[in-house]
Amino acid sequence: MTNKIVAIQGNQISKLKLATDTSIFLANEIQKKKYRIFYYNPKNLSIVNSKVIAEGSFIKFNYDKKKYFEIFKKQKLDLTKCKFILIRQDPPFNLEYISTTFILDTIKDKVKIINDPTSIRNISEKLYSAKYQKFMPATIFSQNINEIKKFFKIQKKVIIKPIHSYSGNNIHLLTKFNLRFIKKFIEKHNFIMCQKYLSKISKGDKRVFLINGKIVGAISRIPKKGSFLSNMSKGARPINIKLSKIEKKISRFVARDLKKEQIFFAGIDFIDQKLNGDINVTSPTGLKTLYDLSNINLAKIFWKELKV
Repeated sequence: MTNKIVAIQGNQISKLKLATDTSIFLANEIQKKKYRIFYYNPKNLSIVNSKVIAEGSFIKFNYDKKKYFEIFKKQKLDLTKCKFILIRQDPPFNLEYISTTFILDTIKDKVKIINDPTSIRNISEKLYSAKYQKFMPATIFSQNINEIKKFFKIQKKVIIKPIHSYSGNNIHLLTKFNLRFIKKFIEKHNFIMCQKYLSKISKGDKRVFLINGKIVGAISRIPKKGSFLSNMSKGARPINIKLSKIEKKISRFVARDLKKEQIFFAGIDFIDQKLNGDINVTSPTGLKTLYDLSNINLAKIFWKELKV
């Protein structure tokens, strides 16, 4: 019989931000149901003697203490002993990330993994949005200088960002085509995403939370003065919002597709009622922020949908 263990594959635990971290929020909720939390870093994931093992620690989270986690036992664990594994390390989606999905693929018929490792690998968070371009501002994905130059000529003000970055990193707003800058950007990042700049970003974006194919909540994030980045890691301020009819319709459409792709938990973003092209499936965030704003606990819904 499967033990009541939830394994979390995440970043260095001492660097997690208690006030906003979704992994801690999810772990804290399942602890209430007497599940034990086993936490490990992707670097400590291995296949040994045909078993998938991780070197990590059994821990307990506590929002009421200054040191928010307590380590009970360090050990190597056969991950098939777990009931759930949460893939929660941050992007970039590099070769290390890809390798962990291949390793976890070998045991996904024995333990429920969220999100499904094959699906994470198949859904490039930005490129996947190409199928939804009718819901997006004008966007191209390319490393062809001529195509990018043509796009700038039409759109004038353009946001450029790497395909595999995250948290608002390496995103630039250009008001004219800068050949030297763009060449260097492509040399560093290969394929890039170019998107028409939407001025209403100054009023904030909307992050929509999708769990098991359903819209379960949303927040808005207002960029700090003088910024066009709505990421909270870049100083944006979260507020409560409601979704428009258009946003709900698009969200339901995307949620349905993601459920078919075996994506259980995702976050999608809107600017001025248009998808911005980020389909967050690797490590969606924002649940603790929504709870602090509205007292809506999506961690309860998360585990309920998993039939815990």
